[in-house]
Amino acid sequence: MKNKSYIGISFIILVFGIIFIPKIINRITNDEVTKIDRLNTPGHSETAEDLLMKIGKAPNFSLINQNGETITNKNYDGKVYLVEFFFSTCPTICPIMNKNMVDLQNHFEKQNDFGIVSITINPDYDTPEVLKQHAQHLGVTNPNWNFLTGDKVYIYDLANKGFSIFAGENKESDGGFEHSGLFALIDKKGNIRSRKDDFGNPIVYYDGIEASGIQALKQDIKVLLEEK
Repeated sequence: MKNKSYIGISFIILVFGIIFIPKIINRITNDEVTKIDRLNTPGHSETAEDLLMKIGKAPNFSLINQNGETITNKNYDGKVYLVEFFFSTCPTICPIMNKNMVDLQNHFEKQNDFGIVSITINPDYDTPEVLKQHAQHLGVTNPNWNFLTGDKVYIYDLANKGFSIFAGENKESDGGFEHSGLFALIDKKGNIRSRKDDFGNPIVYYDGIEASGIQALKQDIKVLLEEK
């Protein structure tokens, strides 16, 4: 009887291994098991606030968009949105950042409560007319994607003091300006939100250049869009 029991148990283990283990290995290999995926499984009670830390309120802003309209942070109340600092003639990282923004736009094309704010750090050149052409060139379709320009001092204060995202002029740099390739993620209530690193600390801003940063944003924007 004992031998028959052992045989039965062995048979069950064998069947489990044949059916389920390849599926598990395949899922891990395809990088489908993410932190957020695991935390959203039954038995876990983590909320969006557990997953994405609140860094603080995003600074207020009021600038002119590509259509000559005044746009403020109030236009984004009730929306999840991204903020970047760039300039249209940038020969280095901006084309990559803009390409990634278009990817994010297309990924959330059915979400009316998702938006993007792209603020030029070269307002002397980037007039509303120039920014409108730039938006058309990129293939912007999201009505909540505004390219903003205005007073240079105001914009630099907004970048460096408001968001603490570096932007500056440097005649020796390609294009005459320097800036980070970071994206700020803002929730529906105007809070800057951020995932945590492996040590539990906030990353604060997302890498707008590397694929890993864009993948993280796709996951985290989805979480915030579902947040009440």
